[in-house]
Formats: sequence, structure tokens, C-alpha cells
Amino acid sequence: MTTIIDNVQLDYSDVLLQPKRTTLNSRKEADIIRTFKFKYYKKALSATGVTVANMATTGTFEMAKTMSKLNAVTCLQKHYSVDEIVEFLKSNDDNSLVFISTGIKDDEFQKTCEILDTGLIDKVCVDIANGYIPNLSQFINKLREKYGNNILIMAGNVVTSDMTQELILNGADLVKIGIGPGSACTTRKITGIGRPQLSAVMECADAAHGMNGMICADGGCTCPGDIVKSYAGGADFVMIGGMFAGSDESAGELIKRDDKELKLFYGMSSGYAQNKHWGKMNKYRASEGRVVEIPYTGPVENTIEEIYGGIRSAMTYIGARRLKDIPKCATFYKVNRQLNEIFAK
Repeated sequence: MTTIIDNVQLDYSDVLLQPKRTTLNSRKEADIIRTFKFKYYKKALSATGVTVANMATTGTFEMAKTMSKLNAVTCLQKHYSVDEIVEFLKSNDDNSLVFISTGIKDDEFQKTCEILDTGLIDKVCVDIANGYIPNLSQFINKLREKYGNNILIMAGNVVTSDMTQELILNGADLVKIGIGPGSACTTRKITGIGRPQLSAVMECADAAHGMNGMICADGGCTCPGDIVKSYAGGADFVMIGGMFAGSDESAGELIKRDDKELKLFYGMSSGYAQNKHWGKMNKYRASEGRVVEIPYTGPVENTIEEIYGGIRSAMTYIGARRLKDIPKCATFYKVNRQLNEIFAK
């Protein structure tokens, strides 16, 4: 029998954070660098947790070079060749905040192992749209058995506690949370599947943290405040695509139209991406992404500094001295409207 879960499910736009008495007198006192320790991976990682999505337009070598200097993580897109990745890793000053990305096919496992075996990188993002299929857990388990605690594994995507725990039990250090929240994703429209992102983050973070795992909230952030809300909901890492897609470091085509500069941004399940990167759109599937033109934003450093400024400011409002303290200090108001945009239209 079909059932309905009738408790309220929330997106970032449905809440605001309550300001609280604080001991911080300045944004400078807010520490946004966190040292992460993982369930399996034996090394610690110091970063802000802001993560660039492994989309073809954003998960670029140029993005990784810049973001590493800014204490942010980059997941490289899947479509670079082994030779291209190895050449980049050899030339890059610091690969500690860089993940390679892979699907779960046999040839992708071999490609991943070939790169890991160079010793130039030890972080993998196992990325498929539907993290509920058995092959994902099996792929993670296979990687973990081969490399033990010498690699950091991020995997997804899921939106429920049961599969979050399933992926962690099979060897994932980080579980990627989100189905359909991305600006270039149409999965919810095409399939009817999904879950409001904040509720997914809160449930999955609770499930992961209970077994010493972590989560990466993937998608749905439209502004720095959404990233803060994601951390407040329990996310350890927050993955972003669209907010970085207009930057110089993005691989999207630069378009000039009506005295405006735009950049092309597309979902990885879109028909455009299927034809561009796989040469065809298989008849058994539908396009679950869109192609959009977004405003050109210049160097990505401009965007990341605005994000960091927003996080620091929020921390002073709620009294969180450290990034990891945000959930402990957070109380949400459920709201019907966030902004007064009468003069912005």
C-alpha cells in the first residue's frame, strides 16, 4: 500500500536562522577552517568544507588550482583522461584538497585504480545520480578492500538515513546528499523523485554522525546564506555548482549577448551532456538536466570570498566561534518569506 510521509519537509528557502547572544565581537574571530577526521581514511584534512561540484563546467583543473589556495575542495569532473589527470597532479602544488571522480562501471574502476596507483592523489568521489542501486555499495566496498584506509571515499547521491548508513558501512567516509535540488537538474520534474534538501541534510547528517561518518550536502544552494543553513543542518561539506559556474575558472563557454557576458552551464544528466561526453543519449533514458546561461562573474576568488564572508558573519550572529560549532548554535525559524524584493524586481 502506498504511504504518505506527512511531516513537513524543508528546503533552505523555508527557514531562517535565529540570532543569539554571542561572545564574538568581529567576523575576524570566526574560524572557518575545520580539521576533519574520518571513519576510514587515516589522514586528517583541514579545509572550509566548501566543495566544487564535479560537473564538466565546474570541476576543472583551473578551479582546483585556485580553490586549493583558498582552502576549498574541488572534485574534478569525470571526463578527463588518465594522462590529463596525471599531468595535472604532477604540476599542481597541492593535491590534498582535490578529488578525482568516477562512475561505477568496470572500466571506470580500472581508470580510478590507475590514477590512485600513481600515489599522486588519494581522494575519490564515486558519483552516480541514483545512489540506491546495489552496484554503488559494491563499488565502494571494492575500492575500500583494495586500498584500505589509504584513500578517502566520497559517494552518493542519496537522501535518506538508511542508504547513508549503507554506504558508510560499505566503506564511504563521506556520503553525498541530494536528489534533484541543483539548478541544472530536472530529476524531480522528469521522475517525481526527490526530497527537500534541508530535511535530507538533517536526517542524513544525524545518521552519518551516529556511526562516525560524514556527509557532503550536494546542490540547492543559491547564495551564501544557503551554505550556512546547510552547515547548520549538520552538513560537514557543502558541494556547489551553479554559484561557481559563471567564473573564469569554469569551462563553460563564454557568450556575449545584448552587451551582457554569460557562461554556459549544464546538468550532467542533460541530453546536452550525454551527447557531448558520451556521444549519444541512450533510448532507455530521459534527459534529467537543463542547459542554462548564467551571468559571468569573473575570478572565482570573488565568489568564494563572498561565501566566506557570509559564513563568518553568520557565525557572529549565532555565537559559533568554530565552523564545526554552527549546528550546536543553530536554531531555525520556519518562514513563509525570506526577502523583501519589492525594489529588486
